Amino acid sequence: MKKLALLFGLFFSLFLMAQKKYVVVIHGGAGTIIREKMSPELEEEYLEKLTEALQKAYAEIKNGKTSVEAVEAAIVVMEDSPLFNAGKGAVFTHDGKNELDAAIMNGKDKKAGSIAGVHTIKNPIKAAIAVMEKSEHVMLSGNGAEQFAKLQGLEIVNPKYFWTENRWKSLQKAKELEKLKNPKAENSKPNYFIIDQKFGTVGCVALDQFGNLAAGTSTGGMTNKKYGRIGDAPIIGAGTYADENVGISATGWGEFFIRSTAARTIAAKIQYLNKDVKTAAQETIDEIEKMGGDGGLIALDKNGNIAMPFNTSGMYRGAITEDGEIEVEIYK
Repeated sequence: MKKLALLFGLFFSLFLMAQKKYVVVIHGGAGTIIREKMSPELEEEYLEKLTEALQKAYAEIKNGKTSVEAVEAAIVVMEDSPLFNAGKGAVFTHDGKNELDAAIMNGKDKKAGSIAGVHTIKNPIKAAIAVMEKSEHVMLSGNGAEQFAKLQGLEIVNPKYFWTENRWKSLQKAKELEKLKNPKAENSKPNYFIIDQKFGTVGCVALDQFGNLAAGTSTGGMTNKKYGRIGDAPIIGAGTYADENVGISATGWGEFFIRSTAARTIAAKIQYLNKDVKTAAQETIDEIEKMGGDGGLIALDKNGNIAMPFNTSGMYRGAITEDGEIEVEIYK
């Protein structure tokens, strides 16, 4: 019996050694991302930028910085790239403007900050962090959020900074669709899903050397959106959440992630039902799909286990282990 116990212990130890411990996981959006429709050159650009984001976050972790600082480093890389629908690459609203949202949450103390509907903050994730660390509030929006960011010394840019040709063309195509007599996308989705089928929201979850998790998300919303629409990204518990057990960042059709309180649901499944991160995350995406929603998410638990489920044809995503091993993927 003692030999059997020792043998079991050996096998269990080997199993634990074989498991990878991840310290950073990122996403760059989910949607209709098809290999045949993407040039090898563009695909390489995405993979390189995802790798860069992971490397920047990993450097923060290795240098003893906090998970919040690691999340910031990764998201800034993606916000500064026109490849993603966040920061520089944000899509246009119906009125031809770029409206940016972002959120951060620190799992250690459950402090959080978010901004919504801003037009001049170069890196929205930095503004969300400033709200969390330097104000008594959780969410600021519009002109007030921009005033606050300016007072905190964050970089303010002319709205023209966010203009990119391909996003502008996407808006024009979406508006052309609206002129059709009976515009209707498949599955009763809004018109712009035909044109802008990639949800470019970016996000990151990090686990630092102190065992603390943080999650952040940044987005430009949806092409041709109207009436100051705000999605799930800046809403704590919907598109962004972190506690002592897990961190989550989502991407997709925000209304469904809000209605299902997706991020908090995953955390609750782990906390109250003792489910592992992969099961909790997949069940939540399955529920969103049943409701009619599209998208995906990333999740990282306190033990370094990850989940990256999505119900679309692709999701820009990647992760890095505590040993610096990088994995980046786009398609299913």
